[in-house]
Amino acid sequence: MTEVRVRIAPSPTGPLHLGTARTALFNFLFARHAGGTFILRLEDTDQARSTEAFERDIIDGLHWLGMTWDEGPAVGDEPECGTYGPYRQMQRLPRYREAVDRLLAEDKAYYCYCSPHELDAERKRQEAARESPRYNGRCAHLTAGQRVAFEAEGREPVVRFRIPPDRRIVFDDMVRGRVEIDTSVLGGDLVIVRSDGTPLYHFTVAVDDAAMAITHVIRGEDHLSNTPKHILLFEALGSTVPQFGHLPLILNADRTKMSKRKSVTAVADYRAEGFIPEAFVNYLALLGWSTGTEEEVLSLSELTDRFDLASVNKAGSIFDRERLEWLNGQWIRRLSADDLIDRLRPFLEADLAAGRIDWLPTDGELRALLPVVQERLPTLAVVGDLIGFLLVKDLEPEPALMIPKRWDAARTAIALRAARHTIAEVGRVSWEADEIEPPLRRLVEEGGWKVGDLFMAIRVAITGRTVSPPLFDTMVALGYERTLARLDRAIETLEAQPPGTL
Repeated sequence: MTEVRVRIAPSPTGPLHLGTARTALFNFLFARHAGGTFILRLEDTDQARSTEAFERDIIDGLHWLGMTWDEGPAVGDEPECGTYGPYRQMQRLPRYREAVDRLLAEDKAYYCYCSPHELDAERKRQEAARESPRYNGRCAHLTAGQRVAFEAEGREPVVRFRIPPDRRIVFDDMVRGRVEIDTSVLGGDLVIVRSDGTPLYHFTVAVDDAAMAITHVIRGEDHLSNTPKHILLFEALGSTVPQFGHLPLILNADRTKMSKRKSVTAVADYRAEGFIPEAFVNYLALLGWSTGTEEEVLSLSELTDRFDLASVNKAGSIFDRERLEWLNGQWIRRLSADDLIDRLRPFLEADLAAGRIDWLPTDGELRALLPVVQERLPTLAVVGDLIGFLLVKDLEPEPALMIPKRWDAARTAIALRAARHTIAEVGRVSWEADEIEPPLRRLVEEGGWKVGDLFMAIRVAITGRTVSPPLFDTMVALGYERTLARLDRAIETLEAQPPGTL
């Protein structure tokens, strides 16, 4: 049985995209499940847009998600690994030249001297005649004399690969089943080398997949229309045609394709928001693939054990941020205290640098707060919103936020003063949530108020926010003296408001 060999071949012309990460993951899971080989190849022939920064982002993102490759390029101090290299396309240019020369010699490709102006004129003629756009084959059968004449004019040719005009390409897609595409819809003979000698994507991907003995090509369905071209190139190169599997696209809620113009598509952005890799890779796996059960929280090793391309959906997958946050929360709750503290600290350091908090809590202080926050963190970055009020010296709550809809500033100040007296009577010794809550509920009954009105006023007074961890746990975390001091400050603020202004 042939060993499974799959690859992910990103172009370092942008940061690691969600779609690329999901494709990489499915290739990785497929290879690991089959005991095969997972390869990283960098398609960097677009020198105008390729950068080292984008390459680093892609590699860091794949590593962050837990994917390691068996063969791939040299990265930093790590040497190239594998026997089919180089694994950067710009280092493989002599191989492309050799393959082009062979296709030209066998008349499977030819030089085309058509100018951009001529091609544009032909395209406009076809549009006017309501014909499908395709190359008209003007240079497909030039004589040696015609070639010399064109070159004498200073024309620099491209190389075109001959596409048979009347063939039906049939293949069994691992996801979509039987696919049939007529070559008449492929646009005519295909440019595979630019006039400056640089090879183009369709050519390089086929040459590289053939040279690296790729057995299965698993990629997004936006490549489905390219597959007939690639099959023809494999055949022309005398290589075994790999099996193809085309994954469903990742879609926005309105079923449009995710793009960086209207969606968050860079994996690094989700990482910066505090999504953790265990959850993110778990969610990516479920975008288009199903376990066949109701289980959703699965580790990378569990995903590897269960992965099967036969269970990949054909329909597009909706990217649901709420579901991602839910899954992220589930994984955060599984973290040990020490692990969670380590992961939270960079986000608290960022809050400190941005001036949102005044100091960093110690590990001990943070550990004491975990019972309050761990169950409520959808992402790590939210930690500042949950406990930031504990880490500021001077809190200045907005008066308007403290005042319930049916109250005014004066009434709110009176209620807070009564609450302050009740809370003070609890005392330092009994400063526990279950000791603070009962007397405050009695105060609500005595005052004829609504629980939500008084408790919201207290919450804003001591945290500056309308949303926080449970109120009484929040007060315990803040401490007796600081709670009373913040209530005093809030009461002063309300009493200073001119009548009728709020």
